[in-house]
Amino acid sequence: MRLWSSRALPFFSAALAALFLFSCSSTPKVRRTEVDEQIDLSGNWNDTDSRLVAEEMVRDALARAWVSEFSAAKQTKPRVIVGTVLNKSHEHINTETFVKDLERELTNSGQVRFVASKEQRNEVREERVDQAQNASMETAKSMGQEYGADYMVKGQINTILDAAGKQEVKYYQVELELIDMLTNEKAWIGQKKIKKLVKYKKAKF
Repeated sequence: MRLWSSRALPFFSAALAALFLFSCSSTPKVRRTEVDEQIDLSGNWNDTDSRLVAEEMVRDALARAWVSEFSAAKQTKPRVIVGTVLNKSHEHINTETFVKDLERELTNSGQVRFVASKEQRNEVREERVDQAQNASMETAKSMGQEYGADYMVKGQINTILDAAGKQEVKYYQVELELIDMLTNEKAWIGQKKIKKLVKYKKAKF
């Protein structure tokens, strides 16, 4: 028994050392950064793309004639809602974050009024029903007082890939359209293109 233990000890020690080295090598290094710092690891669509595209496209949309024409005719700011933005790219893109970036830019611009989304409206309506049953008459909010949107923003994200050897070009094209809710006319069409060159290192053996 002692002979077996003495022979097994070196192997046991080596296994423990290997496990320790593996655990150390697999521990990630974390560095806190500013939220607006541009970090590109894979070349895929990321938070920087979402934010910059939303800022540029909203800025372009609000610089067009439809805003001033509506305000002059109606004597009020146009009410806008963001509809569906489709992901037609080759990547998994969380379009909800892009939609939120669009909503933030539109709302904070001060040039339009922003209407709650379908999901938000349903939740608010449920709250009104609850208020009608349980809140006092002085504080309960009545039904049928909502403001309808004048325009809806819809769009899609497309990609084209071109790869050769250790290099790959990723091309993104974001299309947005502003649709008049009354007439279905398109008041604005915006387009933003992003092209990234990704170079991969040779695998080491």
